[in-house]
Amino acid sequence: MNTQSKVDIRPLAPADYPDAARIYFCAIHEGTRGVYTLEQRRAWGGDTINLDRWKARFAQITGFMAEVHGEPVGFMTIDETGYIDLAFVLPSVAGKGVGGTLLKAVERWASTQAAPRLTTHASMAARPFFAAHGWATQDAEEIERQGVTLTRYKMRKGLSTQGQETDQ
Repeated sequence: MNTQSKVDIRPLAPADYPDAARIYFCAIHEGTRGVYTLEQRRAWGGDTINLDRWKARFAQITGFMAEVHGEPVGFMTIDETGYIDLAFVLPSVAGKGVGGTLLKAVERWASTQAAPRLTTHASMAARPFFAAHGWATQDAEEIERQGVTLTRYKMRKGLSTQGQETDQ
């Protein structure tokens, strides 16, 4: 994707699970190489893609898919409280505006749900992205996946209320 390619955003659908699984797997195994060890990436993302698990997870999920030239390149999920659980883009489009475009769609959706703020647990790779979009880091935390420790960050961003940012 070049920087001039148009990013199309659409709501996630249950049938998106294979594309989301592939994006997730690639983002973890390739996109986080600079901040997580191979052991950490394997504990987090697995050695293979478990499509059954993704199909079940996507049966009832809210979020958005980003496409460039009709090809899925990223996705972001959100719940009614404003919690972003999954936020991933293919490494080939990282830094090219796909994540920011997804984040704007999520923010608009959360505002329609009257969520007072957005929250997430950001990986070490995702933390700079969220910080660049006005998110505040609350705490670093160590989590365990398959006996391996990973660092992630609790982050939040207040949503505009009648033109003003709030962060209560």
